[in-house]
Amino acid sequence: MANSYFQFKQFKINQEGSAMKVGTDGVLLGAWADVSEAKSCLDIGTGTGLIAIMLAQRTGNDTKLDAVEIDASSYQQAVNNFEESPWSDRMNAFHVSFQDFVNQNTEKYDHIVSNPPYFINSLKAKGESRSQARHTDGLPFEDLIDGAKTLLNPKGKFSVILPVAEGEYFIRLARLAGFCLSQRVEVLPNPGKPAKRLLIELKLENTETIESKLCVENGQRHVYSPEYIDLCKDFYLKM
Repeated sequence: MANSYFQFKQFKINQEGSAMKVGTDGVLLGAWADVSEAKSCLDIGTGTGLIAIMLAQRTGNDTKLDAVEIDASSYQQAVNNFEESPWSDRMNAFHVSFQDFVNQNTEKYDHIVSNPPYFINSLKAKGESRSQARHTDGLPFEDLIDGAKTLLNPKGKFSVILPVAEGEYFIRLARLAGFCLSQRVEVLPNPGKPAKRLLIELKLENTETIESKLCVENGQRHVYSPEYIDLCKDFYLKM
């Protein structure tokens, strides 16, 4: 059973009330997304609020962080984690579907991030909240992409993490919607294994694609690669 909380260097994530717990995917996206010039960020499907809080740690005091979460228990968990973080004064959570948020919102964002549901045609997880967090029924890729396009500033960035097959499909859909692929990172568990995840950055303006690879471990369990340590060193207590 997962711990009820996860302690990072500068904040704690309570997770007993959220369907999706702290995991490598969220940490990767929160550490990797390029928010160096962002003054406004949106986290879609925030869950515990982990990614939004990581972005808050990495941005200046003039950067606003918004987060959307449809699941009531996860939303309340995110609100509590935001309030207990050092950056609570510039963080807001919204209990609403992303589709409704898009229809109700007129604000544009410099960077939009999401660790989205990605199971398209597979067996549902036990429990409505966990199924909602893992399956695309409530937030199809098309809705996520179209909504992000609507809310993104013309020079903004849209970053997601997905399994490889779903990530390639997502890239194709995003291109059809008018996005350009600016970064594609293959995430390998270790040098001897195939990639399990894709870190994807999309833009609305024309751009060349930068492709790279990132190994999480060196080949031994819990022995992390230098590049993964460098990426996450500001967050994990021990690596």
